[in-house]
Amino acid sequence: MESKERPIGIFDSGVGGLTVAHAIRQVVPGEKIIYFGDTAHLPYGDKSAEAIRGYSHRITEFLLGYDAKIILIACNSASASAYESLVKEFGDRTIVLDVINPVVQYIASKNFKRVGVIGTKRTISSGTYDKMIKQSSPSTEVFSKATPLLVPMIEEGFIFDDISNAIIRTYLSDKSLQDINALILGCTHYPIIRNQISKFFNFDLEVVDSARIVAIKLKQLLEQNNLINTAPSGDNDMFFVSDYTEYFEKIARMFFEGSLNLKKADIWS
Repeated sequence: MESKERPIGIFDSGVGGLTVAHAIRQVVPGEKIIYFGDTAHLPYGDKSAEAIRGYSHRITEFLLGYDAKIILIACNSASASAYESLVKEFGDRTIVLDVINPVVQYIASKNFKRVGVIGTKRTISSGTYDKMIKQSSPSTEVFSKATPLLVPMIEEGFIFDDISNAIIRTYLSDKSLQDINALILGCTHYPIIRNQISKFFNFDLEVVDSARIVAIKLKQLLEQNNLINTAPSGDNDMFFVSDYTEYFEKIARMFFEGSLNLKKADIWS
């Protein structure tokens, strides 16, 4: 296969990475996508860093079996825990991109004074956003809040209802998130409930959705390495899950119209 025609490999613990995959489809429509949702192990946010690295390495090997020209870690927990080890092990075979660095670069370019970050326990406890934002933009204050119920809530389909509104309101009412200028959605699942989050803040602050930011960064990397595929992608996208769920297929069809090539891939046995 010609280098430009090789697919983009994307992985996440579940449906969250589909928000990024959808943004990539809009930004670079000629690319073929191979997506892996590790639904057997979700959520990653309450797993150890060691376990997440193990999952991430095995999934990357699976995606490289399809000759992926770039591996996108479409998960903040995996980006915080496994990005450096993936670059070290696979960087000579493919480009590895995470979802944290592009967002940090965006925040630094905006010169926000007070930035909030919500994410899984693993993402927040890693301190990755705090450390990287302070390095890139020393004058920006960062206020982080773990919101562990949001991923299982979304994966179970509790969105746009009283249950989700109550959970969102409870988390975002935390004093640490008062008077912020921007809120980083530090999990790729969260854009699915972005409107509810924005509504809580009366649409008065910027809710930073990583999906488009990361998609633009991915396009830049492909251009720099002369890997942009300008030919129509057709219906060649492939979606794999480690455990089939009807909800994953439902969300995938929301983002990707037409036929959906969805398969279960037991890569752990």
